[in-house]
Amino acid sequence: MDDGLEDIAGAIPGPQTVRLRSQLRAHESRNVTYLAADFPVFWESASGATVTDVDGNRYIDLTAAFGVANAGHCNPHVVAAIAEQARRLMHGMGDVHPTAVRTRLLERLERVLPAGLTKSFLATTGSEAVEAALKTAILATGKSRFACYDGAYHGLSFGALSVGGIERFRAPFAASLGAQAVLLEYPRRSSGVSASDAAAKAHDVLAEHDDLAALIIEPIQGRAGCILPPPGYLAAIRNVCEELDILMIVDEIFTGFGRTGAWFAIDRESVVPDILCIGKAMGSGFPIGAAVAQARIMDAWPVSAGEALHTSTYLGNPMGCAAALATIDEFERMQLPQRAERMGARAEVRLHALRSLSAVVDVRGCGLLWAVELRAPAKAAAVVKQALARGVIVLQSGVKGQTISITPPLVITEEQLDRGIEILGSAIAAAA
Repeated sequence: MDDGLEDIAGAIPGPQTVRLRSQLRAHESRNVTYLAADFPVFWESASGATVTDVDGNRYIDLTAAFGVANAGHCNPHVVAAIAEQARRLMHGMGDVHPTAVRTRLLERLERVLPAGLTKSFLATTGSEAVEAALKTAILATGKSRFACYDGAYHGLSFGALSVGGIERFRAPFAASLGAQAVLLEYPRRSSGVSASDAAAKAHDVLAEHDDLAALIIEPIQGRAGCILPPPGYLAAIRNVCEELDILMIVDEIFTGFGRTGAWFAIDRESVVPDILCIGKAMGSGFPIGAAVAQARIMDAWPVSAGEALHTSTYLGNPMGCAAALATIDEFERMQLPQRAERMGARAEVRLHALRSLSAVVDVRGCGLLWAVELRAPAKAAAVVKQALARGVIVLQSGVKGQTISITPPLVITEEQLDRGIEILGSAIAAAA
């Protein structure tokens, strides 16, 4: 009986993975996939919070595949919606001939987004949504410089990279990234700093510049290792932006769609930014994202005269729109944000128990977005491999790679969550 728990039949990786590994290396850029004797495995199928590899080994997924499968891997309702749409129309004509399904999605998004965010720019990826947001801010303000945070991750395309705060991604391309963004310190809740003091510090830095179009911020830093700001900071920095006449762009590509226990993390502080970037879980695996703005901001773009200033071939892809509509249906039907809050409380108890392990420095998070920080990046890398060999998929994160992130599908069962964290604990102990 398939109970969704791990089932490892033999050595990891298995023989089919070993065979595919050499084929992949022969044909793919060597920069893309890390390949070692004991990592990774090649996925064959997935359902809910369970992943099966090409050798038939089954794993509990504590990553939701980079936070994408919030509604579960291969959610049946989403799969059916994509298949139905594919039978009728797989591809539209972006900015020329729109589709009915695109219009339905834009209307539906407005109902689940914070009030006031009414106009959207559909994208294919999260970084493309960020690019659209940056361009929108330039047009709306007439300024072209930005402020961002250390540890920030907004994608790796050029515009997104220019407002990134992880140096190893920026360094090889720094000479071509244009004007350096104003880099702010991201305040950590664990440091004990108050929201007002942290916002005042940011204010002093931002006030020194009169050429800033926007500040871009993650409500919780994901790639940096689940860094939470002090409570009230988003609201406080919103006030700073308004005072200094700087637009506020919030990147919820990772934290949105229920991940933190609310539809969007900004809902927790009733913050409405000028522009919101969304993606990842929006399409449950079909690539789609959006930059959504207040009308007065988005209307800085000129009315199209037949040639859009910013568009893409796959803008508003019909299958992506159908996937997003079905995903929203599933979020409402299964009350996934509320479920993430409830399951997050369960995860918190079990993850904090890992503090007793000598290798663990910190445990932090909310909803179903958690991190276990270890004493060294090498320890974290070893834990990822140890967990995989035991049947659990986790990811290494943190600016230096010292953190294990835990971001399971929001549909994960209590038994899967408990078992996954138990195996993670044994992997940490083994790696130590």
